[in-house]
Amino acid sequence: MIYWKDDYKLGINIIDEQHKKLFQIAADIYDLLKNNLYIDKYNRVVALLSELRDYTIFHFQTEEAYQQEIGYKKYLSHKVEHDDFVNKINNIDLNSIDENQDLYILELLEFVVKWIGEHILERDKQIVAG
Repeated sequence: MIYWKDDYKLGINIIDEQHKKLFQIAADIYDLLKNNLYIDKYNRVVALLSELRDYTIFHFQTEEAYQQEIGYKKYLSHKVEHDDFVNKINNIDLNSIDENQDLYILELLEFVVKWIGEHILERDKQIVAG
């Protein structure tokens, strides 16, 4: 599982706080995967996907506004990565969730954790590096 650590810190408070929230959503997905009390996790998966989509859109708007404010040269390519992430979430086939819920949750978790971690460390760090 992925947890917030100082390696992810950009030093831009609002963005760092929003990144922490993304880590919390990933932790919620992990908790759902490990929860054996739910027989049917479909509604909870859909709710987490909705939360993830809505929060990432909100976060990406904040991050992109900051990039424009400082005249970040790689703004457009960064925005494309953000748009691709949102499109992937928007194009999830909700019917496929029901077929094997735990497998689907695991795949979702792996995607989210990999994307968040790599994006922050490889792309967002470039914002503050200049």
